Amino acid sequence: MTETRDDPLIPRRLTDPRPVVTIGTLAWLVTTAVVLAAGDRWHEALPICLAGLAVGALGFALFLVQRAAARRGSRGAQRGLS
Repeated sequence: MTETRDDPLIPRRLTDPRPVVTIGTLAWLVTTAVVLAAGDRWHEALPICLAGLAVGALGFALFLVQRAAARRGSRGAQRGLS
C-alpha cells in the first residue's frame, strides 16, 4: 500500500526571513537611540539594546551566508532561499 501526500506549499511571503530580520533590527536600533537620548534615566537598558542589535546583525549575516550557499547549490544549505 503506497500512499502519497500532497502537502500544500507555504506562500513565499510567509517564508521570507528578510522582513522579520529587518524590522527586528530596526526596532532595536530605534530602541537604542531612545535609550541613548534618555541619558542616565535608562542607562541599565543600553547593554540589552546593544545585544539586540548584535543578535539582529548575526541573524542577518547567517541569512546571507545560507542564501549564498543555497544559490551555489551546497548540500548543507537551507532550501527555499533565493
